[in-house]
Amino acid sequence: MSAVVVSLVIFGITLIIVFSEKINRTIVAMAGAVAMVAAGLLFGFYSEHQALEAIDFETIGLLAGMMVMVALLEPTGFFQYLAVQTARLSRGRPARLLLLLGAVTTVLSMFLDNVTTVVLIAPVTILIGEILGISPAPLLITEALLSNTGGIATLVGDPPNVLIASAADLTFNDFLTHALPIVLVAWLAALLLLRILFRRELKETQVDREAVLRLNPAQALNDGRTACKVMVILGFIILGFFLQKPLGVSPAFIALLGAAVASVWVRPDIQKTLAHVEWSVLVFFAGLFVLVGGLEAAGVLETVAHWIVSFSREQTLLMGVAMLWMVAILSAVVDNIPITIALIPVILSLGADGVDIGPLWWALAFGAGLGGNGTIIGSTANVVVVSLSERTRAPITSVLWSKRGLPVMFLTLAITTGLYILAYPLYVR
Repeated sequence: MSAVVVSLVIFGITLIIVFSEKINRTIVAMAGAVAMVAAGLLFGFYSEHQALEAIDFETIGLLAGMMVMVALLEPTGFFQYLAVQTARLSRGRPARLLLLLGAVTTVLSMFLDNVTTVVLIAPVTILIGEILGISPAPLLITEALLSNTGGIATLVGDPPNVLIASAADLTFNDFLTHALPIVLVAWLAALLLLRILFRRELKETQVDREAVLRLNPAQALNDGRTACKVMVILGFIILGFFLQKPLGVSPAFIALLGAAVASVWVRPDIQKTLAHVEWSVLVFFAGLFVLVGGLEAAGVLETVAHWIVSFSREQTLLMGVAMLWMVAILSAVVDNIPITIALIPVILSLGADGVDIGPLWWALAFGAGLGGNGTIIGSTANVVVVSLSERTRAPITSVLWSKRGLPVMFLTLAITTGLYILAYPLYVR
């Protein structure tokens, strides 16, 4: 009993401090991990060896490989080129610009981490908004919400997907067949709703369209040759994801191999490249893995799993719908990454008890991705665009986000729930 209480207290305190945003979350996660191991050694339920085994190096390897690819591509100006080209295609019309930027951000988020995508696209979006003479807030909010939604469609599009795929042994193609069709419908509904919600802000009054048409995309592209090289390797990485099962290799191996080949071909300043890798994010993940490993070793997650089984063992469809909404609501209150890491062992325990957990993996993926849209703190991508908006004359407030994010969250959840029920036989293993 002491092990259960101690592990829960350490995990709870760590999460509270992490989401108070007063201390760097990576430092807090690592401190919590150390405290969990120390408590485990003291009470005899967790060891250093178990802590290392709890870290999912498949997930960390995949994220690290894709981060290196982004670090190689970012200095070339490729992302800025895309944003400027999109602005020109909009012909200076704010409503069209919102649709195009939202679509470009979504496509990028399907193959790159959505946080990285908004970090690269948002500053250019702010500049375009200033050139047009409109508030960039609607554009930034739309980019974040559609990035979160579209990222659910692929294995590498959203951190929770990477975690789920590693634990459930799902492939890139599994996400394309099981998640992409539903996400497309939910994404389109979100886009149309955002167009309606922002109709006042997007009125075409006093817009300097000529200034946008004078933008030169070629000037944004600093190194076209390097960009082409990296895009070629990125194409092979994506092809490798498609062929993952026949090749018999993991997505992490494919991403790391691609990053190594790209580095050899491009020959960048390796110190600068590695400096652009989000090491703090990787360490944060490792800390959370160790914390959740402590909960598992103490028997907390097994107890939760047994409670769920006793409540609704045969109602896996109902269990899946309940998990979808529960995870979504929790993800709107706290970041979806720790929620996902904490629930993965619970689902695995349910599988050990004889429950068909195939549908639960997809419920977790949909809930974590869509729930992050509800509030500013629901997703790291949201926090990034809000922080960047503080540079503008009209920063994004929590009230504005709630007025736009919550309707999108509930609409997409309702649509996804209906489609999830219809597609349920596809998810059963």
